[in-house]
Amino acid sequence: MNDTNTTPAATAPATATAANATAKAANPGAGKRKRMLALLGLATALAAAGYGAYYYTVARFHEETDDAYVNGNLVQLTPQVTGTVIAVNADDTQIVKAGESVVTLDDADARIALANAEAALGQTVRQVSALYVNNGVLEATMQQRQADLARAKDDLRRRTQVAEAGAVAAEDVAHARDAVKTAEAALETARQQLASNHALTDQATVADHPSVQAAATRVRDAYLANARNTLPAPVTGYVARRSVQVGQRVAPGNPLMAIVPLDGVWVDANFKEVQLKHIRIGQPVELHADLYGGSVTYHGKVVGFSAGTGSAFSALPAQNATGNWIKVVQRLPVRIQLDPAELRAHPLQIGLSMQVDVNIKRDGSQLDSAQAKPTRTTYSTDVFQRHGQEADREIERIIARNSHGKAGDVAIARRGAAASGS
Repeated sequence: MNDTNTTPAATAPATATAANATAKAANPGAGKRKRMLALLGLATALAAAGYGAYYYTVARFHEETDDAYVNGNLVQLTPQVTGTVIAVNADDTQIVKAGESVVTLDDADARIALANAEAALGQTVRQVSALYVNNGVLEATMQQRQADLARAKDDLRRRTQVAEAGAVAAEDVAHARDAVKTAEAALETARQQLASNHALTDQATVADHPSVQAAATRVRDAYLANARNTLPAPVTGYVARRSVQVGQRVAPGNPLMAIVPLDGVWVDANFKEVQLKHIRIGQPVELHADLYGGSVTYHGKVVGFSAGTGSAFSALPAQNATGNWIKVVQRLPVRIQLDPAELRAHPLQIGLSMQVDVNIKRDGSQLDSAQAKPTRTTYSTDVFQRHGQEADREIERIIARNSHGKAGDVAIARRGAAASGS
């Protein structure tokens, strides 16, 4: 009986142990879940620590945005004279070289005006050359008048000497005296004519004469008007926005097409105003184009900041002084210059999306002084200068062909020396 009868205190531990065993048997995943939660918490802590270390060593020195786009120059091709289009030598997507003829206008009227101006110049050169020839003629005339005066004086002297002996009548002496006065007047007239002609020719050659210069200016104007019937490409680039058609009547200033030089594009990255605190001119930038994906990396640098935000320069700027004002984080365009070699290897078109990463580790005074200063960009073209040079050569040819003797030779020699010196 004693073996079979047990007290409640003795049986309680056994009952609890049996209950725990029963519970574990009923829920075998509870321990595993605790271990997984512990591992998850440890992994989260390690990830947080890793991100914190990455942020303080790398991420905090970078500003990124995907609100960035390729931008570039759109060089408008516009006529300088009125005319009718007779040829269009390029279309959209085609590349043209600087100086290459793109649009041609009818030049019939301009050629007539140029021919008239050239004829007028030739006539003026001949008239001015005659002035130089007249210098010699008038000098000879003056010498002739001097000889006439000397002869008249000799006649008067001889008649005066014999008049006392009665060999010559008093009337003959009077006539001789009048002849001297007439010869003196003729000599003075010749002297004044020579001085007047010298006033028209001194200190100037045929080419430098004001009358010739005025006629040459008219030739230059007509030559340029005729040459401008051919519209050259100001720069090398791709044709875009072509609107001109054959037979169209165009006027100065009408945009006919745009030429886009893709070798000089840049990126406008629109950073939030809170991101601009540490962005400086000269900082290096890494970029990726959505066109090429992450396989192509562009390298550039910050070269400038826009003078205002996009909303301030929009066609309808926001009126922030109204009562229903809601603050919106603004974005400021930051210009990023790209490496020309990388652009040639992987061309970019205007408007393409870019991923931008600015390295701001070098901040402010840590930048090189040469990099910290914004670089001024100058755009220029010399394709129109050749028209003026060709006009000058044509003028020199006309002057040389119509000049008389050494005056024209000296003028051309002087102009040639001046051209070679410049």
